[in-house]
Amino acid sequence: MTDPQVWLITGASRGLGRACAEAALEAGHRVVGTARNVEPLEELARKYPDRLLPLPMDVADRRCVFDGVERAAAAFGRLDVVVNNAGGMLYGMVEEATEEQIRAHLDVNFFGAVWVSQATLPHLRAQGGGRLLQVTSMGSGGGMATVGFYGAGKAALDSVGEALAMEVERFGVKVTNVQMGGYNTGLFATGTTATEPLPQYQALRTEMEEMWGDTAGPEPETAAPVILRLAALPDPPRRLIVGGQSFDHVLEMDRAREELYRSWEHLSRLAPG
Repeated sequence: MTDPQVWLITGASRGLGRACAEAALEAGHRVVGTARNVEPLEELARKYPDRLLPLPMDVADRRCVFDGVERAAAAFGRLDVVVNNAGGMLYGMVEEATEEQIRAHLDVNFFGAVWVSQATLPHLRAQGGGRLLQVTSMGSGGGMATVGFYGAGKAALDSVGEALAMEVERFGVKVTNVQMGGYNTGLFATGTTATEPLPQYQALRTEMEEMWGDTAGPEPETAAPVILRLAALPDPPRRLIVGGQSFDHVLEMDRAREELYRSWEHLSRLAPG
């Protein structure tokens, strides 16, 4: 077992965040679990009264994030592992989404993760190291109908995460984009905002719903041990796909993209740049 650490986990009230919080506590670590509503964490706090701090935090509110991180660092004296997990789903076609829906979605899924990164990095840098895990998605490498804005937020976080890894590695801070597969996190239930459907897209919507199917995926508890093992690595990768089937799907998508590029290479090379 590694030495006890202090974990800060956003979106800790359900899904992957909750599973990671439970796994970290069982491993002997201390956890600051944040969520807009921390009531679901009360039972866990009673079980670990000295090692779990439920902390209300709306990641879309930058000032709230910075104040919350200061409270988290003061509570346990340091931060070792930050899991940027809070997020939601905007489900619907690009044309259907309102400005308010798009901005609210990205405020949580992208900007919220940026605020947490900015607020925690001074602490990690000052203590000479730490882990920052950016929870993205296996699908962040490309868009897909009905979940385009979800993919967009995760792709943006992927890009920022890679840049951040280069920027802070010299300070001993390791950043990993954790590309999650399809787990039963409740994202499509309590975490989803749906657009107002346009009838013109009904056929495609039906096709996509049939493709998604009714399978919710594995429970997030099965992924949490991988997250703990990743956080303990002395030299972690800058990106990691979580899930065997997801690994295969990502490789398939990468191969298909390369084939597409190759098929139009002759046109690409007509330009000198």
